[in-house]
Amino acid sequence: MLSTGLPQGAVPKLERPGPLRDRVYEALLELITTRALQPGQHLVESELAGHLGVSRQPVREALQRLNTEGWVDLRPAQGAFVHEPTEEEADQLLTVRTLLEAEAARLAAAHADSAGIAALEELCAQGEQAVAADEVDAAVALNARFHTKVMELAGNTVLAELAAQVDRRVRWYYTPIARQRGHQSWIEHRGLIAAITDRDEARATQLMREHTEHTRRSYHQRAQ
Repeated sequence: MLSTGLPQGAVPKLERPGPLRDRVYEALLELITTRALQPGQHLVESELAGHLGVSRQPVREALQRLNTEGWVDLRPAQGAFVHEPTEEEADQLLTVRTLLEAEAARLAAAHADSAGIAALEELCAQGEQAVAADEVDAAVALNARFHTKVMELAGNTVLAELAAQVDRRVRWYYTPIARQRGHQSWIEHRGLIAAITDRDEARATQLMREHTEHTRRSYHQRAQ
């Protein structure tokens, strides 16, 4: 294993076609989001290039872009490191997420059709299976898909665009507490589906607000 410490099989294949620098950027961002590359980890250009099967130039360009977006810290004379989020950064983002998703839940309760509700139920079933099998990465991905589906059912394009801007960071913060939240998270999802099915906008809003607040609290309590 190289010093970048990537788990076996963690490196995504670079999709083609598309500018190489963009594909390298997406690959590195996915590795950071899933915490295959851990906060604070040193990122060595030559080793990342070797993992991805590319030259160092697109890796350097991707790291510069990731630095601009706050995913990577470039330190003079030291190199690149995965950003270590502060508690305040996480709190601010997860608080904004609560506002966006509570409104999405309200709108979903007002507009969701039977097909949309069935899709939520299927995602919930898959999430429960992932938790039961202790497949953390799958559970994190399914959690993101569930929340994205609620946002889709809300039918508000602007709201969805705003949510998409924070989605990657929500996954980043959720990954280390996914096992801790475990089945309880999907119990809360079941309650939300019931409220949406009943077209109870107030209840859906309340449940989503409580659900996202539980995630925020769990993140802050993770080290205890």
